Amino acid sequence: MEQKKNKDERSKFRSIKFNIMWVYVVMLGVILYMWSTYDGGEPVKTEWTTVKEKIAPSGDIEKIIFITNLNKAEVIIKKEVLYKYKNEFGGKEPKFTPHFFFLVSSNFNAEEQLAIVRETLPEGKKFLIENEERANYLGRIFEWLLIPLLFIAMWIFMFRKMNKNMGGSQGGGGGIFSVGKSQAKLFDRENNIKITFKDVAGLEEAKVEVMEIVDFLMNPKKYTSLGGKIPKGALLVGPPGTGKTLLAKAVAGEANVPFFSISGSDFVEMFVGVGASRVRDLFRQAKEKAPCIVFIDEIDAVGRARSKNAGFSSNDERENTLNQLLTEMDGFGSNSGVIILAATNRADILDKALMRAGRFDRQIHVDLPEYKERIEIFGVHLRNLKLVEGFNIEFLAKQTPGFSGADIANVCNEAALIAARKNKESIGRQDFLDAVDRIVGGLEKRSKIISPEEKRTIAYHEAGHATVSWILPHANPLLKVTIIPRGRALGAAWYLPEERQITTTEQMMDEMASTLGGRAAEEIINGKISTGALSDLEKITKQAYAMVSYLGMSDKIGNISFYDSTESNGFNLGKPYSEKTAELIDKEAKRLVDESYETAKKVLRSNMEGFTKLAEQLLEKEVIFSEDLENIFGKRIGRQLPGNLRGDIPSEKSKPEEIPHPEGEPKSVEEKKTSEDEKPGKETTPTL
Repeated sequence: MEQKKNKDERSKFRSIKFNIMWVYVVMLGVILYMWSTYDGGEPVKTEWTTVKEKIAPSGDIEKIIFITNLNKAEVIIKKEVLYKYKNEFGGKEPKFTPHFFFLVSSNFNAEEQLAIVRETLPEGKKFLIENEERANYLGRIFEWLLIPLLFIAMWIFMFRKMNKNMGGSQGGGGGIFSVGKSQAKLFDRENNIKITFKDVAGLEEAKVEVMEIVDFLMNPKKYTSLGGKIPKGALLVGPPGTGKTLLAKAVAGEANVPFFSISGSDFVEMFVGVGASRVRDLFRQAKEKAPCIVFIDEIDAVGRARSKNAGFSSNDERENTLNQLLTEMDGFGSNSGVIILAATNRADILDKALMRAGRFDRQIHVDLPEYKERIEIFGVHLRNLKLVEGFNIEFLAKQTPGFSGADIANVCNEAALIAARKNKESIGRQDFLDAVDRIVGGLEKRSKIISPEEKRTIAYHEAGHATVSWILPHANPLLKVTIIPRGRALGAAWYLPEERQITTTEQMMDEMASTLGGRAAEEIINGKISTGALSDLEKITKQAYAMVSYLGMSDKIGNISFYDSTESNGFNLGKPYSEKTAELIDKEAKRLVDESYETAKKVLRSNMEGFTKLAEQLLEKEVIFSEDLENIFGKRIGRQLPGNLRGDIPSEKSKPEEIPHPEGEPKSVEEKKTSEDEKPGKETTPTL
């Protein structure tokens, strides 16, 4: 019993943590004590002539001490006559000694001068004379200790700051000596996060895969009883903003096992060997907490493929960190009960040794959300927003093809800010449309000065895009056209691209023709071209070369692709084809562009009346929508119309038979619906 009591006392003593504030308290107490006991004065400076002619003849001097090495003399007055000198000491009798001092030159003969003065005085007024040498101990202490103390203070300050920058406070301190420790954050039952799978909309297949990994750790016998082995790792792959990190946070919220979270860049440091040391420390902590999950976000920062040409664009420290990671994931050591989750949007540049089975056994693809998934994502982000009654979420999902989960969250936030800026009590449909336009096209710049000639050119340019995309059956359907400057663009056209997995040659050619519709319109109307089509030309040039050299859509080149998705060529600076083939690629790419350009001009000339009417309407309203084009050109041709219509472009007089749109695509309506939150007299409501 006594041993237990002593043990408890020792443990209690160890639990008392030292606090540096107590040192400051003690120092403050010493300073206050010294200040209270300080006699409050210093000797008053005087001159030798004053001492010789006034003070010495009065007989008030008790002693004069001459300090030979400082050329200084100190005068001590008799206690019984100190009252005479109150005025010299601020009206009080001094309690300190000496009372006066005076300085002399090196040529001053102290013994001779003081002896002469002393001999001239009567016996009762004579004073003592002393000579001494006095060392400046305080100055020597400062001389020897001040500079080392400054260096020590700088060392402590610099490395304490470095420790904070490296996250040393997370690891419990240690300063520079903790630089090799893992910076991973631990989430367990005591320090859990509140995100669960209910907060992750869509990604059903990915959630099933990840939930199975959690089940591996919670019920291992269910799988090992049949002889199976628990996977060692899973890699989340997908474009930015699709929810890879959010999915990992949901795993941390759902799992009843410890969860370590760290970024790939946390392994990379300026000191040699730090990355590998942090990897070892991370897996050591994970083994102690097993079963557990380790999540490495943006693993491409440390897992990039190792260079084949040593010394040329290589990073030995990063490669050493990767080698240590490979060893820990599947080396001689056992990592039973530790599962590695990682996320990246650049899986193509990861090292092959990292991607092999036995390390990352599974790749979970997290793609951009489809229509139904976007509805679920909007449902999550609209929970805390105050919407108008009867708000249609499906409308927003149709408006945002190709948007990631992060983009959708941004749309919801921007819509709330726009509604608040307009002092509205709830968020309406037009606020979300303005938010989409703000994110896709940038901020409106109505204050930008544009001449009437430039405005007319912009209007016909955008009308050219709209006309060609409306007439050609395989081009993306138009949603909205504006000549209001946004961002760096002087005008813009919004489309709703079809959600498809593969694209045919006809579809790509029609899209190129609609992209060149603006340049073709300038040439037809003005008889000259401008610099306004720069982004259009850049887009179709890349697309044409991709069709020829990557996608095999050229008869002369054939079914050959020079695209290297694995980047296995390394630092091969040469092209994978001959100069003759390069010339042929250039000719074929130019042929595709020329054909698309001629198609665009043929469409505009065949529909000149509607094209001109559309441009004039755009000049007047500045913004037009798909129903305006339907009123001018009629219903749009359906994509399922057989045959290639580019050789026989339909004109306004002979419109083809109306074909209904496929299921899930935007449909035009006959009447415009005006929402409650729109300003009267302003047609800004696009129709789907």
